Amino acid sequence: MTDAAPVPRLDPAPVPDRNWAGNVRYRAARRHRPSTLDELRRLVAGAERVRAAGSGHSFNRLGDTTGDLVSLAGLPPTVTLDRDRGSVTVAAGLSYGDLATRLHAEGYALANLASLPHISVAGAVATATHGSGRANGNLATAVAALELVTAEGDLHTVDRADPRFAGMVVNLGALGVVTRVTLDVVPTFDIRQYVRLGLPREALDAALDGAYSASVFTDWRSSRLDQVWLKQRADQPPPPAGWLDTRPADAPAHPVPGMPAENCTAQFGEPGPWHERLPHFRLGFTPSSGDELQSEWHVGRADAGAALAALDPAAERIAAVLQICELRTIAADGLWLSPNYQRDTVALHFTWIGDPAAVAPVVAEVEERLAPLAPRPHWGKLFARDPAATYPRYDDFRALLGEFDPAGKFRTEELDRYFPRR
Repeated sequence: MTDAAPVPRLDPAPVPDRNWAGNVRYRAARRHRPSTLDELRRLVAGAERVRAAGSGHSFNRLGDTTGDLVSLAGLPPTVTLDRDRGSVTVAAGLSYGDLATRLHAEGYALANLASLPHISVAGAVATATHGSGRANGNLATAVAALELVTAEGDLHTVDRADPRFAGMVVNLGALGVVTRVTLDVVPTFDIRQYVRLGLPREALDAALDGAYSASVFTDWRSSRLDQVWLKQRADQPPPPAGWLDTRPADAPAHPVPGMPAENCTAQFGEPGPWHERLPHFRLGFTPSSGDELQSEWHVGRADAGAALAALDPAAERIAAVLQICELRTIAADGLWLSPNYQRDTVALHFTWIGDPAAVAPVVAEVEERLAPLAPRPHWGKLFARDPAATYPRYDDFRALLGEFDPAGKFRTEELDRYFPRR
């Protein structure tokens, strides 16, 4: 599509003016909510700078632009199930929570979900957002095909047969506006969730392998790890009474101390559909604490203990600005910008207090202490170090940027920091 029509100017109200955490106010000159694919294509073709707005769960300026900010919420919320191929093609702006309920009703599931179901499919895939589980890849590993509007307004489809595919899935929104995503599906299944307390540090590795999906939480104030959330297939036995020298929770839990447990998914081994147990938070409630900042770094699975030991000297400073730290494991994959590229990893996720000035020096110290372990940051969280050295296919992705967006239409201040122009 090369005959670019004038960019339509729509009511700016449908597109939020800040991210979910409120620490980033979007600087877009114009905001749009197209209702058709053709309208979106004309808008992209005629814009000088443009970005797609997802659910706003990035904590940096990755989704910001000084040009045109586009919400996909007005496009038809299509969900097309292909039973023969074991896949579903969905509108990119849908949330995982909305998609999951539709899939489950048809007898299907996604193999993995993130800790909150509120996030959009396209945004989560673009940043390699993940859940947990030794055998579970991040959400982007389920992608079988992408449809996107590229810089000239052309509609481009790419699938696993394309040699560039592994570089285009986790794309940071830098190659175009993704409009539809095709995901692998599996037969639906039930999960039981259990919360255990007081895990010895030396049992961390066993705990992360202890269920279909597992999360370990610590406030960095105790010699033991505070909580373990075990999400087991319903046909598997529950953890025994003395499992890894822990004790069962005697009341519903929330990962963040002091937050209401009613926001969280059902515990105590009550069976339920995959999409109501794999996330920590229920779709109709505020995820996490709301007033927060987040950072996350991935290190090799074998380096989990070394990572904790490296951060121990900073425990007091971490705890002073921390709400909770979550440890999860994610399987290796072949996606170029995935933090899990070619190595099984442990993710160290930090939910900080909502005070950027107090958090920034602690983020810098955490990065410095983890540096010998080649940590890879989550692209949608707060980090300071140049990520180039830890992503082996960094230069290959830069080449894709030049191929798909030579004029920098989808570039932002944050992308220029991650991938400086030559």
